[in-house]
Order: sequence, then C-alpha cells, then structure tokens
Amino acid sequence: MAKTKQGTRSRRPAKTWELRLYVAGQTPKSLTAFANLKKICEEHLAGEYHIEIIDLLKKPQLASGDQILAIPTLVRKLPQPIRKIIGDLSNTERVLVGLNLREQK
Repeated sequence: MAKTKQGTRSRRPAKTWELRLYVAGQTPKSLTAFANLKKICEEHLAGEYHIEIIDLLKKPQLASGDQILAIPTLVRKLPQPIRKIIGDLSNTERVLVGLNLREQK
C-alpha cells in the first residue's frame, strides 16, 4: 500500500483591516454609518476586514483611547497608519480615499 503525503500548505494570514466605528446609541446617523461601512467593506475588502462597533453611551471611557471628538467616527486601526473619518460615511469616494483604498483625485 502506497503512502500518500498530506498537503501541508503554509497558512499565511490574510491582510485584515481592523475598523472601529464609534457611535452613541442606535441613532439614525449611527445606523446609516454602519450600513454604509458594511456596504463599502463588502464591495472593496471582501472578507478581509473586522468591524468593531463601540457604543459610547455604554462605554464612554473608550472615547479617549482613539481621541474621539465627534460621532459617528470610523477609525482604521490596521493596516497602519491609523486613520479617522467622521460622519455617516455616505460619501463613498471620500471614505475610500480616507481609508487609503483609492487615491485622491
């Protein structure tokens, strides 16, 4: 009986975008920001992202860590450098440039 060699592919971690969305409760603006972010991520990052929602009504102390001054605010933690975008993320072009997914025209 011949022995077969099991495939041992090296598992290289995929480039993962770590995004934090700071909101204050489930306001219309916060919900819009999340929906817009989800749509942008699905279209441009296809499974290579992780979104963390931080509700500052529940954990206000977390605002100082990323120096959040307005909400909703999106913070790109990875890849470096850290970038911030304030607002409901409805301007897709601005968000793509802000996240460095597209060059500024």
